[in-house]
Amino acid sequence: MSELQDPERLLAEALRAQARNAPPGTTPEPSPSLPAQYGLLSGTGDGALARERAALEPPAVRHREVQAKLPSGPLPAYWILLLAVLLGLATGAVIGLITLL
Repeated sequence: MSELQDPERLLAEALRAQARNAPPGTTPEPSPSLPAQYGLLSGTGDGALARERAALEPPAVRHREVQAKLPSGPLPAYWILLLAVLLGLATGAVIGLITLL
């Protein structure tokens, strides 16, 4: 009749016997940055959490402020005249080339 014992019961008894003979484990020191009973399910330590927090914080490096450019005044008349002359020459060259073909 002893051969017909429940295998789950046999396994449970074997695990209890092994646990009685095992040396006591050392408990890790609690992390001061995490509240009690708060751990990550993935098993990663609080180092990963600190890296994520650092990635989400704005950078500590300060950049120089870029000064806004002052709006410039209207274009001088000579730039407008120069542009008109260049456009006229380009148009005349294209028309002359078309008449030669």
